[in-house]
Amino acid sequence: MSILEAIGLGALQGVTEFLPISSSGHLVIGQHLLGIAVPGNAFEIWVHLGTLLSILVVFRKKILSLLSTVSRTDTRRYIGFLIAATVPAVVIGLGFRETLEGWFDSIGIVSAGLAVTGLLLFLTKAISPKSAEITLKIGIIIGFAQALAIVPGISRSGATIAAALCMGVSSKDAAQFSFLLAIPAIAGAGILTALDAVQYQETALSLPMILSGLITSFGVGWISLRWLLAIIQQGKLYWFGTYCIAVGVILLFR
Repeated sequence: MSILEAIGLGALQGVTEFLPISSSGHLVIGQHLLGIAVPGNAFEIWVHLGTLLSILVVFRKKILSLLSTVSRTDTRRYIGFLIAATVPAVVIGLGFRETLEGWFDSIGIVSAGLAVTGLLLFLTKAISPKSAEITLKIGIIIGFAQALAIVPGISRSGATIAAALCMGVSSKDAAQFSFLLAIPAIAGAGILTALDAVQYQETALSLPMILSGLITSFGVGWISLRWLLAIIQQGKLYWFGTYCIAVGVILLFR
C-alpha cells in the first residue's frame, strides 16, 4: 500500500464513519472494487483512532462537562444510559463475531444493509421535531439500533440517530448521544482489531503510512462530523437515504 492509498483510505474512513452511509459497507465495497491491498488489520487501527480523536475534539465541551459534574445525579444517570446502550452491541458483537466476520465478504449483505439504512433515513423525514429527554428505555433502544449496525451496510450513526428521533428525542440530543455512544464502540472495535493484529503477527506499518492514514482520517472525520451535525439540525438526514438505496441497488445487480 502506497502513501497515496493510505491517504485515500484514511479519507474514506473519515467520511463514512460519521456520515450515515456505513463505513463497514464501504470498506467491503472498496476491497471488491478498488483492489487496494491493505496489510491486515493494523492500518485499520490507526484510521479508527483518527476518527475517534475527531469525536473527542468536536464533543470536547460535553465530555469535559460530564467529567467535571460526575458527582451530580443527572450526569451519572446520563453516563449510565450510555453504558446501558453499549451493552447490546458488545453482547451481539462478541457472541456472533465469527458469523459477522463472514458477512464482510458478502456484497449481497452489504447491498441489503445499505437499503435498510436508506429506509431508516427516509423515515426521519416524516418525524416532527420533538424534545423528549433520553431515558433508560430510550437509551437501550438506541443501543439495539447500534447493535443492528454491526451488519455491514447498516450505518451506525444513521441507525442510532433515526432510532432516537423516532423516540421523540430532539435532533441535537439525538446526535450528541449517538456520537458519545460511538466512543466506546470505536474504541472497542480498535482494541479487538489490535488483538487480532498481534495474534496473527502482522507486519508493522511504516511511520509515514501510519501518519498519513491517522491525520487524514482525523481531519476528514472532523469536517464530516461538523457537516453532519448541521444537516441533522436542519432535519435533512434523509438526504443520505437516496445515496444508500442507489448504491445498494447498483451492488445487487452488478
